[in-house]
Amino acid sequence: MSDQEPVGPPSGGSTLRNVLLAVAAVYVIVSLYLMFDMHGRLAKVESTQAAASISAEKLGRRVAEDEADAKASQRAIAKQLGMTEEQLARRTAELQRQQRAAESRLSEQGEEIGKVSGEVAGVKGEVAGVKGDVGNVKTDLETTKGTLERVKGDLGQQSGLIAHTRDDLEYLKHKGDRNYYEFTLTRSKGSTPVSTVSLQLKKTDPKRGKFTLNVIADDRTIEKKDRTVYEPLQFYSGRDRMLYELVVFTVAKDKVTGYISTPKNAPAPTGN
Repeated sequence: MSDQEPVGPPSGGSTLRNVLLAVAAVYVIVSLYLMFDMHGRLAKVESTQAAASISAEKLGRRVAEDEADAKASQRAIAKQLGMTEEQLARRTAELQRQQRAAESRLSEQGEEIGKVSGEVAGVKGEVAGVKGDVGNVKTDLETTKGTLERVKGDLGQQSGLIAHTRDDLEYLKHKGDRNYYEFTLTRSKGSTPVSTVSLQLKKTDPKRGKFTLNVIADDRTIEKKDRTVYEPLQFYSGRDRMLYELVVFTVAKDKVTGYISTPKNAPAPTGN
């Protein structure tokens, strides 16, 4: 047998040492990487700060130059205007104040113009409405004119246009060829003054549309007996014997309504 002792596996202490050395080596490598990376970042930041500083310095010089140019221009303008710089500054401030005041007035005037424009538009609408109403009135008058007629009265004289309704009567009044006086008579009352004469209702027959009344004119009484609605009843009155016409267009129990028409130059009733 050999005198040498057999070689066994490495001891546990040697293995742990190797592991620690490996970990230390990795730590050193990582630390060196981080140091180099941090150094690169710091260099970049320093470069950026240097560039920013240069830009700020240039900007400061540019602002100083602009201020110097502005002051030089202000001095030149003041010299041309024969003013000091302080006077020019005050004048500039005054002009700016006047400009702001003018802008404010223009704004207010614009609002007023807007209001006026709205009012004008409203007036235009009202005018258009009035024109429409006038057109309707003209149409109604033309329609009314077409329903009027001329017939002979009970004295055989050609009558004026005969109104069948109050609308017809309003048209005749507007036409202005004669004077028109409306009336309402009741049988229970005595005589009723109408124009320059008096009327007295004596009898009514609503079913047949007939009536009887007396006309009192020039101190005499004229009976119109059993007359019908829309029939022109004629009589003479006045010193010049002017032809008057009486028309009844409604007959009710003990009541009639109608009108008297007289020539334009006939005497006016007392109190008119």
